[in-house]
Amino acid sequence: MSETAAAKAAPNAAPQPQGATGAPPPETRAHAELPRRKPGEAAFAAALAAASLWLLWEAYGISQFEALSSPGAFPMAAAAIMAVSAVIILIKTLRLPGRPAAGFFDSVAPPRVLVMFAAIAIYGVLLAPLGFLPTSLLFLTAGIFFLRGRGLLYALTVSAGSLLGIYLLFRIVFTVLMPAGIVPEGEILAFIDGLFEGAE
Repeated sequence: MSETAAAKAAPNAAPQPQGATGAPPPETRAHAELPRRKPGEAAFAAALAAASLWLLWEAYGISQFEALSSPGAFPMAAAAIMAVSAVIILIKTLRLPGRPAAGFFDSVAPPRVLVMFAAIAIYGVLLAPLGFLPTSLLFLTAGIFFLRGRGLLYALTVSAGSLLGIYLLFRIVFTVLMPAGIVPEGEILAFIDGLFEGAE
């Protein structure tokens, strides 16, 4: 009887106050979930604001405030919007509480980011001597394999398909010149043109 009475009385028991069972009170949880300024975020926001103001000054120098139809009207309007937005972002960033001391490479430049930066630099160096097609294929394959980790065949297939679409769109459709490098691109295109002319 005593257990049955206790079970019936349990739902009517007074609720315990927040934090009495070891969980932090709502005020503490809300304070802990506030966004905090990341390392380098304030410096980046300041550099962005400075660059925006400089662009606004350069746009002003095109034609100043001659007329709304002047050549510098649109650049000046775009730069003004960018400058105002950058200043607002800078003010909001400076008002955020800072995080505890953290390593630069842990928060801002993790190893994956540094590896991809190095890959982009190598891509820029090899683009002229090797050409667009082989350099881009190597870069995309290595990047997808490193970031995705699903096997070399998967990375090579996705890279080749993406590169084929990019090449057809920009080189064939829009006739954008790309570094040929070691690939005899001119001879290949001439051979393809000859096939189409022969078919006609």
